[in-house]
Amino acid sequence: MKIIISPAKKMKMIDDINIECTTPMFLSKTTELLNHIQSLEYSELKSYLKCSDTIAQTTYDQFHNMSLNKDTTPAILSYSGIQYQYMAPHVFTDDQIKYIQEHLYILSGFYGLLKPLDAITPYRLEMQTKCPFSLYDFWKDDLANQIDEPILNLASEEYAKTIRKYKPLIDVRFVEENGKEKGVYAKMARGAMVRFLAENQIENINDITHFSDLGYTYDVSQSTEKNYIFKKKLSS
Repeated sequence: MKIIISPAKKMKMIDDINIECTTPMFLSKTTELLNHIQSLEYSELKSYLKCSDTIAQTTYDQFHNMSLNKDTTPAILSYSGIQYQYMAPHVFTDDQIKYIQEHLYILSGFYGLLKPLDAITPYRLEMQTKCPFSLYDFWKDDLANQIDEPILNLASEEYAKTIRKYKPLIDVRFVEENGKEKGVYAKMARGAMVRFLAENQIENINDITHFSDLGYTYDVSQSTEKNYIFKKKLSS
């Protein structure tokens, strides 16, 4: 079983970390992307990112000062969004780190496909960004070809469809009693599920049905072999 998750917009660097990092498998294509982005004028990059002046300027400076071999942090510790906060990889045991290194992939618009211990530097480039070409077309089936089935999908659709187009996914949805999914809660639950998988060294996808964190429980009546539904009571 392999697991796919999304990255996060918020990133951080960690100094003085004593972890042996690995090299991203598509670093040559990332270098190609970096060279292209560095050739863009500020106004062009801002229009592609569709963001505020502050974020655009920070991102422009970030890319123009970037070295892919310096100021790196293991990918799993680089992202600081809600999903990663609830995953809490900074307190994983050695066995849990080994588990995610063997089973988990982070999908990335900039790096393509990352293993948790891959050394990366902060960036901002969502998969749906056109700069001006489509990143889905840029990566094509490269990412899917590296991931063995079965594939447990804990990624947002923006990222999951980079794999779904080429290989079947087993989806997980976190919904409330009315069947609706709240984005923030879903991100929390995805992170918590990765932590659950690592803590319990889950190898069989059917065993994810034992997940019961954050008020979610497996809904057998609504689930199928390709779509696992976890439901919680409506929040007040």
